[in-house]
Amino acid sequence: MNSEMEEEFEKSKSKDKQERYEAYHNILNETEHEVDWAYEVWDQLLEDLTHKDNHQRSRAAQYLANLAKSDPEARMLNDFPKLWEVTKDEKFVTARHSLQSIWKVGLAGREQRDMVMEYMEHRFQNCTEEKNYTLIRSDILQNMRQLYDHLEEEDIKQTALDLIENVEDTKYAKKYKAIWK
Repeated sequence: MNSEMEEEFEKSKSKDKQERYEAYHNILNETEHEVDWAYEVWDQLLEDLTHKDNHQRSRAAQYLANLAKSDPEARMLNDFPKLWEVTKDEKFVTARHSLQSIWKVGLAGREQRDMVMEYMEHRFQNCTEEKNYTLIRSDILQNMRQLYDHLEEEDIKQTALDLIENVEDTKYAKKYKAIWK
């Protein structure tokens, strides 16, 4: 990793909100494509998934989701449950930001895609007791849409449509269908 990226990771933990925000965006932009330094930060990011600061947990989850495509050893297959836990964080904003980025793990390969889809499908079907479950469902369907738009695999779309078909509340079913128009 070059010194500029090392500095961005340091800045992402700064007490200065603006500096932290800029570093966050710089790291996300850099990790939109494959990088060769993912494992230099991987273990620290895994550790940060349980950090006392919810912002740090959120950033770590988003960075790891982005770095999944830079994981030739497929570590994510074993580490994904730790990442998924942040999608259930006690702070809803942390959970939601983490959930909204989780689809990127599915871009890393077939096994990762299948794993992400399985987790999301299970959560969609079983989250009705969670607070804000309609938003969680919406985010899951949006994730599936993102995966579909990138991979153009019909089974992703069919899974999403099947999930929507089983939603009993017609108001929300209609909103969810709009994601797939």
